[in-house]
Amino acid sequence: MTGTEPVDTDVADDDALYVLTAVLLTPAQFPSLLGDDYPEACEALGLEPYAEGYGLVLGQDGQGARWTVVVDDVSLVAVAIASWDCGMEYDLSPDERSVVVALPGWPVALAVAAPHVPAPHDPETGPGEPPPLTPPDPAEWGSAQRRLGADAVALQWAAWRDQLGDDAFAGTAGTGDAASAGATGEGDAAGASEKPGPADERAPGEGASAQEPPQPPSRRTPDEEQTPDDQRAPGGQQTPDDQRAPGGQQADGEQRTPGEQQAGGPRATGADGDAQGALQRVLAELHGYLEEPPPPGRVRSGFAPGGARTLRADGPGWSVVARTDDIAFVLLDEMPREVLPIGRGPQLPSLLAALDAMAVRPA
Repeated sequence: MTGTEPVDTDVADDDALYVLTAVLLTPAQFPSLLGDDYPEACEALGLEPYAEGYGLVLGQDGQGARWTVVVDDVSLVAVAIASWDCGMEYDLSPDERSVVVALPGWPVALAVAAPHVPAPHDPETGPGEPPPLTPPDPAEWGSAQRRLGADAVALQWAAWRDQLGDDAFAGTAGTGDAASAGATGEGDAAGASEKPGPADERAPGEGASAQEPPQPPSRRTPDEEQTPDDQRAPGGQQTPDDQRAPGGQQADGEQRTPGEQQAGGPRATGADGDAQGALQRVLAELHGYLEEPPPPGRVRSGFAPGGARTLRADGPGWSVVARTDDIAFVLLDEMPREVLPIGRGPQLPSLLAALDAMAVRPA
């Protein structure tokens, strides 16, 4: 699919759909902005949480309206994503019989547009019809932005981890799971100084100060919503899952994301009492997952270098990113744009290993 070849669907009076990208919606891989787990993500789209999952095909009709076509041919969408990730063209043309529903709008923000059609816009909906899907507002902070921020930390693990030295956990190292340090700041997601130090004072939305060193390279932001497998198709601009068909054009009015504007970088400041209490609560809930398994997708395991695994776990008001051979980072609804590291300690390794054993994994 080049972005100029239409796929026939029942969208917009049988108009053609110009495919821009595709995203998997399965227990192991789904746009985390939709929910803490797979059933919650399906509910956000009005879908039944079938174990086989779905594929989401995002595109525009001939009038430029945004549409999300849900298909049950997961293998077809997975092959298309894998082909694009390898720099190959793939004609993603779902059979009409595989179409489950066509939803107006896009649930995630895209920075591409189909050529030769009007600019992307939401289609008009009639009385009783669902409103168009829209991505979360990047200027606000809530559960969706928190999960997107956790995804960004997972993608940029090395950049975040390198900003924390052993002294970041001074005074708490060796105390077990509670070894932690707060991370406060409102600059770029990885805009903190390379060496841990006191948080600089600046207003929300301001960039890094002049005293800060250049940003680490190849930074990606929360709205790209990538999995650790970093699936990407050639051409066009980055999409939330960085999974796109070639041939897209830059869309006007692209919004900056929480990671580009406000998400804080990790700092070696000691966690205060509120942070320590929140981290203890998160760790207790993670232990609870081992006793009573959570809904599918609450704990997901992805590839990491050196034989380790990247863990992503979510719960009510919190998100965790961890490497099974290293530490963990926590983001909280109650602490906007703060990222709190949890030191490895004597108990964290066994907890991460147990979570990895019960986590869902990409096929």
